[in-house]
Amino acid sequence: MNFSQPASVKFNVHDLIRAITQNSAYDALTCALSGAQWELLVSYMQPFALTQGQVLIEQGALDRTLYLVESGTLSVHYEDEDGSMKLAILNPGAVVGEGAFFSRQPRSASVVGTGPGKLWCLTPLRFTEMANRQPALALELAMGLGGVIAKRLSHKPKRVTVT
Repeated sequence: MNFSQPASVKFNVHDLIRAITQNSAYDALTCALSGAQWELLVSYMQPFALTQGQVLIEQGALDRTLYLVESGTLSVHYEDEDGSMKLAILNPGAVVGEGAFFSRQPRSASVVGTGPGKLWCLTPLRFTEMANRQPALALELAMGLGGVIAKRLSHKPKRVTVT
């Protein structure tokens, strides 16, 4: 995961919090975190800018990075021998990469930026560091992500979007 950051792109934790709390999708992340806890969580994350058409996640890759979408939209695609199928469009406040983050399995789908966007990533190494230093915060995030996975798996048409 090596993304270059355009100097003109500014990241703001409050914009990420707003996107997550205003996300009304069926699979929205719900975490009972205070503003201070969000700020602490973000200190374990890395912001980066995604450009239109840039591949964020490649189906079959072994990367386990988790992403939170501050702004922009992402398109999720699954490929098999019959071709590519669009599975979902993810909007601001969405989470992506949760399946591989927990399962250590290859990515089940590809994710591409449909336009410019701002994302925050959390690697398994940084999550482990957070779990050691801030166990209650890590547990609340893990429970929220578990909820996202459960909702996505119970929604039959979008099951494979657990990336």
